[in-house]
Amino acid sequence: MGIFARKSNGTTTTIAPVDPALAALTGTYTIDPAHSSIGFTVRHAMVTNVRGSFTEHEGTLTLDGTDPAASAAVIDVKIASVDTGIGDRDNHLRSGDFFDAEQFPLMTFRSTEAQQLGGDKYRIVGDLTIKDVTKPLAIDLEFNGSATDPYGNQRVGFEGSADILRSDWGLTWNAALETGGVVVSDKVKLTFDISAIKSA
Repeated sequence: MGIFARKSNGTTTTIAPVDPALAALTGTYTIDPAHSSIGFTVRHAMVTNVRGSFTEHEGTLTLDGTDPAASAAVIDVKIASVDTGIGDRDNHLRSGDFFDAEQFPLMTFRSTEAQQLGGDKYRIVGDLTIKDVTKPLAIDLEFNGSATDPYGNQRVGFEGSADILRSDWGLTWNAALETGGVVVSDKVKLTFDISAIKSA
């Protein structure tokens, strides 16, 4: 089931005939933080992965089933909510060595374009801002469908990921290992598992 417009040759956008099921999904959806997660994975000491998440976030999805290219996403993430399961590590991530959460409390994403890659797979392109540095980011997503929950809320679900280099956003702290290499990889995988409730 398609939500977004398909990019045909990189310069023009073709819109498939409107599917009534898609048209019914048109509206504004509020991300449900209790059933959503925004996380990350990064290589530590060259040998293992550390996983974490941001437990406080909010945002909206604007879906247009009749003109999918008009769909959009807005996400705000509270940096101080970073959680890797280790308090000392989380405090280090909040410090000036990394996110400097006191001075830069939010990480934000504002979409600028939506593309269909085929089937239920999509790419959302937009601007990611961390520490007042804004860079383009493409997030590959899979549409997991829609449903009405037991409380009568209409929900949609998406999951996806994107790889970034943290140094592009000024996150450059590191330490050398005696055996070679560094403590923290520059490459970070961001993950998104989103459940959103129709609000308008």
